[in-house]
Amino acid sequence: MRWWGTGSSAVQVEGADPGDNWYAWERAGRAPASGDGNGFAERYAEDLALMARWGFTDHRMSVNWAKVEPAPGIVDEAAVAHYRDVLSAGRTAGLRMWVSLLHTALPAWLAGEGGVCSPGFGERWRRWVGTVAERFGDLVDGWMPVNNPTSFAQKAYLSGAFPPGVTSLPEFLQALTAVHRADFAAAARLRGTGRPVVSNESLTPLVPADDSPGSAAAVAQWDAVVWDSWLRLARETDAFDAYGFSYYAATAVNGAGQPGPYPADGTPGPLGYVPWAEGLARVLDRLAHELPGKSLVVAELGYGGTDDDARVDYLTEALGHVHKARADGIDVAGVFLWTGIDNYEWLAGDSVPFGLFDRDRRPRRSAEVVRALAPSAAG
Repeated sequence: MRWWGTGSSAVQVEGADPGDNWYAWERAGRAPASGDGNGFAERYAEDLALMARWGFTDHRMSVNWAKVEPAPGIVDEAAVAHYRDVLSAGRTAGLRMWVSLLHTALPAWLAGEGGVCSPGFGERWRRWVGTVAERFGDLVDGWMPVNNPTSFAQKAYLSGAFPPGVTSLPEFLQALTAVHRADFAAAARLRGTGRPVVSNESLTPLVPADDSPGSAAAVAQWDAVVWDSWLRLARETDAFDAYGFSYYAATAVNGAGQPGPYPADGTPGPLGYVPWAEGLARVLDRLAHELPGKSLVVAELGYGGTDDDARVDYLTEALGHVHKARADGIDVAGVFLWTGIDNYEWLAGDSVPFGLFDRDRRPRRSAEVVRALAPSAAG
């Protein structure tokens, strides 16, 4: 396995920036205050060194678009210097550094134009991709352009949980198309840097909630959104060097098209889904079938909750599925765990920890177990 890493996002570890739309979302009372995230903006050198000492070889971070481009076409050189320092510190620690260009938060000025649904989004995005490639490309070892495109569109334009808080199926489909096109366009551009480019789709096995024809039909509709919306582009463009995904849970769909936790007899965690490691094997098997011959990456895998024993069990089983997939001939090129150090969780604040380490940088038992599993997972 080539890549064994952890993942993070700018807002979650640095806190929202006054120039991004998540900051306004917090101030409107729609989400807990992110503060300084987990202090990474000040502690990045020690944090990245910590990950390297515990056996990780890679780290994925995001660059906050609003910080680097606070107004259209205007680059904040201090923000550029900060992120270059972060990337350099990771490399000094011995990590390969990966960058995401969009992880949930948009610049407020872009949000004011209509965000990803605005007529000018394509042009704005192309400029942003070029800026990141030019200003950071020499320090980047890999790219994951857009974090979870489908989840981004669903939360922002269908459930209304994230800004702009829209609940419209037509606008959701428009946003989904726009953000997927942006992801694939960025991949095509960033491959020119000579660094690997990996997708990070949010994928879930879809299961009928019952035996009714309506439930089966609803699953087919969901499948078109969650899977086919990007698989068509993957087959048409072959833009990515490897196809990565985030996995957290499977989804049961009833005849009304409503999602629910799966398995039905499982216990949902604090975020409402059942942590079910077997679903990871199902995603890997399906991707190997849908994209034969392509390298796959588990771009995000984690357990949210205060029960670290449950985290240990979940990650042990999940990494076992990765090992088995590789033994069966599936090219799983990497795994990125979410996350190294507890951070801000969008709608849950500090109440749902995902870290192998707590906010005081103390290792949980899961950190010890993952370190012991690393040779078999990454070998």
